[in-house]
This record gives sequence, structure tokens and C-alpha cells, in this order.
Amino acid sequence: MNRIQALALGAGFLCLAATAGTASAHVTLETREAPAGSYYKAVVKVPHGCGGAATTAVRIRLPAGVVAAKPMPKPGWTLTAKDGEYAQPYQSHGRTITHGVTEIAWTGGSLPDAWYDEFVFQAVLPKQPAGTVLYFPVVQECGSGVARWIEIPEPGKTPADLPEPAPGLTLTAPTSGH
Repeated sequence: MNRIQALALGAGFLCLAATAGTASAHVTLETREAPAGSYYKAVVKVPHGCGGAATTAVRIRLPAGVVAAKPMPKPGWTLTAKDGEYAQPYQSHGRTITHGVTEIAWTGGSLPDAWYDEFVFQAVLPKQPAGTVLYFPVVQECGSGVARWIEIPEPGKTPADLPEPAPGLTLTAPTSGH
């Protein structure tokens, strides 16, 4: 094999690897670690549509203990936040809070399969031990198709073992301050 053929073959494998990585990319969180009990800006990264179709809705369920969520509006999309009862009440500025946003949805937009976008909200994380992983199940709707990024690994498994893992956030030791 001459040098030109070797370079062409290498370039072909590189393109194939890049395409395979894009096709199997998952919905993820931009920041995958945060201090327990802190305010957290969640940036949910949507790298592609569903089977070639454009994304038309992104729905996120907040895990228990994640409270005081405020989603960021997105031009061209309709934002809805579903309220529900919290598993445990929490204190905020001298008040006991028992309910709030438990699900967030951006609908009515169109994110072509070949494009990437982010969906953002902020919330307060629970005061749980460092190393605790919180999973944020996401349903991505695309025309008549859907991708359910809702799988949570069983003990001894990792998200890499799952075809459609929910985005995960690992809590670190709390920091002082507000």
C-alpha cells in the first residue's frame, strides 16, 4: 500500500469514527458535578434529533430533592413547568416550601437533526452525601419518533452500559455560602 492509499484509508476510518460517535451521542448535562446544597445551572445538551427527524420537544423530570427550579425561556419554543408536591419540604428565607416545579418542557420548536442546542434551567440541589448521583430523565420528541433518555443504571453498572441513559449529576462536598 502506498502512502496516498494509507492516508486515504486512515481518513476514511477517521470519518467513520466521527460519524459513529455523532450517531450514538446521548443527551447530557454540560456540568456533571456540583456541590450538594448549591444553586446549579443545568445546561441540557441535545446533540441530534431522533432517527434523522428534527427535535420538536424536550421534557425533563427533576429528581427528588432538586427544588426551586426556574427554567430559561427559549425563543421559538413554548415553555411549561409542571408543579408538584416535593418528597420532602425544605426551608427558604424563613418559609417552608412543600411544592414547586417537578417537570419542565420546551415544545413547539424545531431543532434539525444535524444541529445541536441546549436547554437551561437553574435549581437548588439536595444536601446529600458527596458521590450521590442525581439522574434527570429526559424525553426528546421528534415528529412521530421519540428518544427516552430515562434509563438509570442499577448498582454496579454505569450509564455507558445503557442505550438511552438519563443525564447524571454527581454531588460533591458542600461549599460554604449562599
